[in-house]
Amino acid sequence: METRHEMRAGPVRGSSTSRFLNPCVVGFVVVAVVVILAVTIGLLVHFLAFDQKPYFYRSSFQILNVNYSEQLSSPGTREYRILSERIESLISKTFRESDLRNQFIRAYVVKLRRDGNGVRADIVMKFKFTRNNNGDSMKKKIESILHQMLNNSGNLEINPSTEVTSITDQDAVVLFTSECGARSDLITLSEERIIGGTKAEEGDWPWQVSLQANNGHHCGGVLISNTWVLTAAHCFRRYPDPYTWTATFGISTKIPKLRIRVRNIIVHSNYNPVTHENDIALVQLNREVTFTKNIHRVCLPAPTHNIVPGSIAYVTGWGSRRYGGNTVTDLEQARVRIIRNSVCNAPDKYNGAILPGMVCAGVPNGGVDACQGDSGGPLVQEDSRRLWFLVGIVSWGYQCGLPDKPGVYTRVTAYRNWILQEIGI
Repeated sequence: METRHEMRAGPVRGSSTSRFLNPCVVGFVVVAVVVILAVTIGLLVHFLAFDQKPYFYRSSFQILNVNYSEQLSSPGTREYRILSERIESLISKTFRESDLRNQFIRAYVVKLRRDGNGVRADIVMKFKFTRNNNGDSMKKKIESILHQMLNNSGNLEINPSTEVTSITDQDAVVLFTSECGARSDLITLSEERIIGGTKAEEGDWPWQVSLQANNGHHCGGVLISNTWVLTAAHCFRRYPDPYTWTATFGISTKIPKLRIRVRNIIVHSNYNPVTHENDIALVQLNREVTFTKNIHRVCLPAPTHNIVPGSIAYVTGWGSRRYGGNTVTDLEQARVRIIRNSVCNAPDKYNGAILPGMVCAGVPNGGVDACQGDSGGPLVQEDSRRLWFLVGIVSWGYQCGLPDKPGVYTRVTAYRNWILQEIGI
């Protein structure tokens, strides 16, 4: 009995099994802990030593040997563009030849302004640094490199008293949106600038406006200041009362980001509904728009701005996808090319109906065009500095997307002085 009891209880076997399992469990736990620690340390090292984060810096400096003129007050002028590109090129060349060549992303002149008799350039620069870099140390490196540039600035005489300030991403957004014509890819100083598909994403065309009569989308519009929208005169033939109208912002007409009532409408006094001549109007909003990354103004071109035949432009709106169809609720975009007026006036096209205050845009075989509901919306082009300019306003055309019948737009450069006289912009 005692022997069977001892065998049944098996204290020796129990202790033997316990001695056999414990080393395996302990070993497994030790290995698991070592692996977890190794992975954690590896990720931490990578995060601190290799993972890079974008940083924005702001600076400004005085250009002493360039006299300030009115031509430098607007990014739409050739003078503004040339001087800004010279400054940006000088900064980029300097950093790409420095110890920060791998960290430097881009420099951009956000504004040129008067400083005494000279010009002051406000600059935003973007870098990518690892997260363990000391901010003050990087700032001093940037300042030092800028000082070297200022001492070797070629034919630009630059005041060397340059101070660099670190700014947040939001500060950069405020700087860019206080000026005109910047899309989100420029605001982030990204190297990518892809516009794909027909659907627009939020913030792609931040100046786009839906003008709604009795709360239904009726026409497009373009934000040109914090209180004024540019559109087509023919939009108001049926509803001339400003209190009928509301302006909405954002890519959806059903769920807009912002809704503001209209205070006043200024239709060109010489608008001719038969010939479509002077098809342009101004809409005053009831209150100011606070500019954001996704809602801000387009650039207006100078009267001398050259709209090059064959160049790419984009038209956007909520118009119907086919002639006689319904409007859409989500903003769409189309890529077209500028067509010379003489070509557009050919007998097989519009046979002389295209006047000097108009511009044609489309594609050779048709199929890409503005349509009903797009009226008053923007035709825009990007310049060499990635700013977007309003070159046309959707006006008229024969049906939609037919071969040899491109869209016809009000040529904004022809009315630049009219806009200036009416509202001082």
